Amino acid sequence: MNPQKRYEIFTRLRNHDPAPTTELNYRNPFELLIAVILSAQATDKSVNKATAALFAKAGTPDAMYRLGETGLKKYIKTIGLFNTKAANIIKTCKILRDQYHSEVPQEQAQLEALPGVGRKTANVVRNTAFGHATIAVDTHIFRVSNRTKIAPGKNVLEVEKKLNKFVPEEFKKDAHHWLILLGRYTCIARKPRCGSCIIEDMCEYKDKTNE
Repeated sequence: MNPQKRYEIFTRLRNHDPAPTTELNYRNPFELLIAVILSAQATDKSVNKATAALFAKAGTPDAMYRLGETGLKKYIKTIGLFNTKAANIIKTCKILRDQYHSEVPQEQAQLEALPGVGRKTANVVRNTAFGHATIAVDTHIFRVSNRTKIAPGKNVLEVEKKLNKFVPEEFKKDAHHWLILLGRYTCIARKPRCGSCIIEDMCEYKDKTNE
């Protein structure tokens, strides 16, 4: 795919949705961090349902740490892998409280050092909470990048590197959100809804549908 086509694709995505953001509900960087940790292998809808009560009860690292694993599990038991996530979140809350004055760090390495936080989660937090032009590659973005040929790659890291290389600078801050929404609602896994896609004519996917 040539640079002109990529520029047109992201121009259309921006015109369609000038201010995209996450569908996770949060009020501050800490709540976003917890929501993103919980969202691994879970839907945003299921996470929002659980965190509504959780954040009302414990919206700070100290308050959540005081819940303990058992107390936290009561709020997140409807979410997949809740046992592991509860253990990681309590450990993370302790680190935030003891090492970062209950603030969420902005540096990639510091975020990735937190239990339950990988590269994707760190990128989401840096982008959405702090405005950094990072691109987090999840299953939706991986699929869209490969299907459209915007940034094809064999694994998520390769796709992330290509997106950082190929996405024009003016679009980088919002690229993650545009691509994830495109993959979640239009360029879906089983059968993409090409007929209703705003970039269909620019996309280089060979097996397009009429939907």
